[in-house]
Amino acid sequence: MINSIKESPLYPIANPKSIAFFGASNTFMRMGSIMLSSLQALGYEGKVYPLHQTEKEVRGYKAYSSVMDLPEVPDMAIIVLPTEIVCQTMEDCGRKGIKHAIVVSGGFREAGPEGASMQKELEAIALKYGIRFLGPNCLGVANPHIKLNPTPIKVDGPPGFVGLASQSGSFITQIFNYLYRHGMGFSTALSVGNEANIDIVDCMEYLGACPNTKVITLYIEGITRGKKFIETAKAITPRKPIVALYVGGSEAGKQAGLSHTGSLSGPNEIYDGVFKQCGIIRAQTLTELFDFALALGTLPRPRGNRVIIQTHSGGPGATAADSCGRSGLTLSKLSPETVEKLQPLIPKTASTANPVDMTFSKNPSEDYFNIPDILLQEKNADMLLAYFVSPSLFLERTLQEMGVPTESIPTEADKLITGYANTFFSLTKLHPDKPIIGFTYRSLQEKLVRSLLDRGVPIYQDPERAARSIAAVLQYYKMRNGITGLDC
Repeated sequence: MINSIKESPLYPIANPKSIAFFGASNTFMRMGSIMLSSLQALGYEGKVYPLHQTEKEVRGYKAYSSVMDLPEVPDMAIIVLPTEIVCQTMEDCGRKGIKHAIVVSGGFREAGPEGASMQKELEAIALKYGIRFLGPNCLGVANPHIKLNPTPIKVDGPPGFVGLASQSGSFITQIFNYLYRHGMGFSTALSVGNEANIDIVDCMEYLGACPNTKVITLYIEGITRGKKFIETAKAITPRKPIVALYVGGSEAGKQAGLSHTGSLSGPNEIYDGVFKQCGIIRAQTLTELFDFALALGTLPRPRGNRVIIQTHSGGPGATAADSCGRSGLTLSKLSPETVEKLQPLIPKTASTANPVDMTFSKNPSEDYFNIPDILLQEKNADMLLAYFVSPSLFLERTLQEMGVPTESIPTEADKLITGYANTFFSLTKLHPDKPIIGFTYRSLQEKLVRSLLDRGVPIYQDPERAARSIAAVLQYYKMRNGITGLDC
């Protein structure tokens, strides 16, 4: 394991102050041009040196016909060129003294014997000059914290806490919007491609030392350095969660991985054993990968598995209870003291069994502070799962009935919803040792839910996803403590 993040070969790649860019031009519909456009769009503040044989200027940057003509030795080279000239370009970078690179170009090991031969040549050139590189056949890196995104798709939303090491390039660029919509963002995302020089283990080491990364996520098609993978993961998981999606366990996944990056995969049972031995949480789908990351990156450690469900409707409450039960969570029985505190605040139609079904409430302050505050004080409960019905439609109608001018209603409703969000969020500070999770069947972009997501309250689009994510948090701490034999 590295002792400092700056010891990682990935540090200059994820934090470059200058970049030599091969393959961008003033013709936009070229991969290199699209990637340079994304780099500019996020506002990268380092120096960029496009290399082009004929253009004197590329996308506003002075262009150079030879890497030897650059005024300095860049921290990194990004190579988006035809396969047949990549090796010579790497040789030129080595002669210039460039020590780090991203090889986006494909057509190497994943393309068959001829491509595999070219990949060996590429590896030999890198070894000759001491160059560490990501790829080939990858999209490299995104580090929104320093406004670095040389991937094809623009970043949505602010930087976040999710680190990703992926054997697919697509996931580091196509997931920006997905993460933002679900209340997350990347800390650093790394695409390893064919892993000719830097592999997923190196990425784990870097993300394990990255101060912006709270949770590490892995997309795996096959692991080559098994022993080192286990050793590295065991060193990381006692202090930082790792969630992995392995797709090579089925025959279809195995064949897809082989054609995608040339990765060799193994049976599901072997990977299950490896993950459990390391303390890694296994996700079965991409949705679970990031659902679990959201919970692990935002929730405090639960004291146990006892849940109280707060709802406004019987159906969602019953569905949540069923989801919790199937995920190994227990529904707490409310103590007489808690029931007594609730009685003045809830209608006669409400139920004080668990789920706590309020059915209806005339006072939003009770919904968003008083009632959940009482439930969180329950000595027999370890966490709260709350159902959110967006109040915006009701508020707008209420304000209209109160005679508020039509043009003022949206602004006034937004103020009230922001107040409700602030009130509910304050409960996380008042009860810092009890996780608070939400679910809704409405859009995550409605103002109340979006406001809570932006404040770090995890809210899911159905109770099953919420319950599975809570179970993943409990599993992580159980493994971390060595209850299942984790050696840490």
